Amino acid sequence: MDYVLNILVLIASFLAMEFVAWNAHKYIMHGFLWRWHKDHHRPDLKTFFQKNDYFFLVFAAPGITSLVIGLFMSKSMLVMVGAGISIYGMTYFLIHDVFIHRRLKWLRNSNSKYLKAVRRVHKLHHKNLGKEGGECFGLLWIPLKYFKS
Repeated sequence: MDYVLNILVLIASFLAMEFVAWNAHKYIMHGFLWRWHKDHHRPDLKTFFQKNDYFFLVFAAPGITSLVIGLFMSKSMLVMVGAGISIYGMTYFLIHDVFIHRRLKWLRNSNSKYLKAVRRVHKLHHKNLGKEGGECFGLLWIPLKYFKS
């Protein structure tokens, strides 16, 4: 029975990360740490690494910490929280950096309505080049209106 609870904690942690990511993007990345994020909104700065990539390290820390502490203290729930956070991070990397921004040459073509909507929403977000006035700060949850062509 513990394994069912562990799986539920893993799924809940993964899903909760969309809420965390949305808020972090809106209030931290477009807030007090805009100086790290603004190069990501500058299409004229085409570099492989950006200051925005620092967020990868910041956002990976809670997942890694949860995994390490959970493993050393034999706390399976904490391990599942760390795994959920880490799986979300890998998903974010694959969708945001690989699929949307094409930083690697994988996942270039897709006929998926969902993935097309993800790309559409992200392009809409990037239309705004400044710190203020943006919209669509999440990654995986897409409002239904963006599924229309």
